Amino acid sequence: MPEMPEVQGLVDFLHQQLMPPDAAPAVIAEVEVLSFSVLKTAAVPLAELGAGPVSSVGRRGKFLVIGAGEAQLVIHLARAGWLRWSNALKHGPLRPGAGPIAVRVRFAAHDGSGAQPGFDLTEAGTRKSLAVHVVHQLEDVPGIARLGPEALDVPRRDFARMVAGYGGQIKGLLRDQTALAGIGNAYSDEVLHAARISPFAIAGKLDAAAVDQLFDAMHGILDAAVADAAGRPASQLKDSKRSSLRVHARAGEDCPVCDGTIREVSFADSSLQYCPGCQTGGKLLADRRTSRFLK
Repeated sequence: MPEMPEVQGLVDFLHQQLMPPDAAPAVIAEVEVLSFSVLKTAAVPLAELGAGPVSSVGRRGKFLVIGAGEAQLVIHLARAGWLRWSNALKHGPLRPGAGPIAVRVRFAAHDGSGAQPGFDLTEAGTRKSLAVHVVHQLEDVPGIARLGPEALDVPRRDFARMVAGYGGQIKGLLRDQTALAGIGNAYSDEVLHAARISPFAIAGKLDAAAVDQLFDAMHGILDAAVADAAGRPASQLKDSKRSSLRVHARAGEDCPVCDGTIREVSFADSSLQYCPGCQTGGKLLADRRTSRFLK
């Protein structure tokens, strides 16, 4: 799932393409919806996006936001969605059901060649949760209305209060978008590994030193990931993320810190990875589906 650093990378890339400093902003020529379940709103017509040039490209949590014309195009890539950019899309409408493309956004040709730049929103797999909204106000998107503050914007003191008041596992807090916006499964694994904290540790029971360590790890991991994504084209962002992860999706590999072995805990529809040597004093976390687990 794309998380805050990758979405910020997409924001930076699209800003260069759609609002270049030496040219006029791009204008949306057409939004072609091939999978109608992806479009979550109907009150604002798609045509309003083409009523004027692109005015902003931004992000809120894991949501990508493009202001254009008289509306805002809000995209949540969910678990298996992605944005695929092209400087010259093929002419003609797409055939519904042919491949993973759910939405195509074309921009008006600007170089005299007639070639239309634009992007496709794609989604792999059978579990479809890619979401596109066309709204006037961001708060009209339920997922955005529920978001907590951006993870990197929370002051240390407020973060400590948040952790102390949370009764569940610390990994759950890091992933809770109503508490901290932008962190998902992958970066929560990375942050907890850097902080040397078990993903099953109860947040409210962490001492002050551990909370400080967690705060510093969160900033260190996310700042580094954002910096790594900056300047990369959209086509490179996913591979760049995979190569930079130290524990997530690396079960069975050597830990880069203590030379132990990265372990995994599987759930019904997800999994987490951790290092026993770094995070649990050498103890293995049991599979939650079958036995009791370490707290």
